[in-house]
Amino acid sequence: MSRDFKKIRAWQFADDLTFEIYHVTGSFPKHELYGLTSQIRRSSSSVPANIAEGASRASKKEYLHFLNIARGSLAETEYFLHLTNRLKYLSKTEYESLTERLNQVAGTLYGLTESVKKEL
Repeated sequence: MSRDFKKIRAWQFADDLTFEIYHVTGSFPKHELYGLTSQIRRSSSSVPANIAEGASRASKKEYLHFLNIARGSLAETEYFLHLTNRLKYLSKTEYESLTERLNQVAGTLYGLTESVKKEL
């Protein structure tokens, strides 16, 4: 029972967050390319990737497993976002925009996870 992941709102919001993170991290210091830049890009892109992978799974239990991995990756992204802000790699506007997007992803992903749990 494959679902079209592109129609899942949590995936759409996570994809937008990842796109914005890729955009802003392009201006991070070059010495961070294999450090923080790589880590926040990896963790943020893991969120929509895991939602997509979970949506392709046959069972609700497997779907839920991948949604939980996505939630963990989102928490990791939140920490890296916090750190980049502390290091002053982001403007106040960039940080606020990314935080708002992250919270939007968190809310929709939580709702999706709870919905799938009820179907088990």
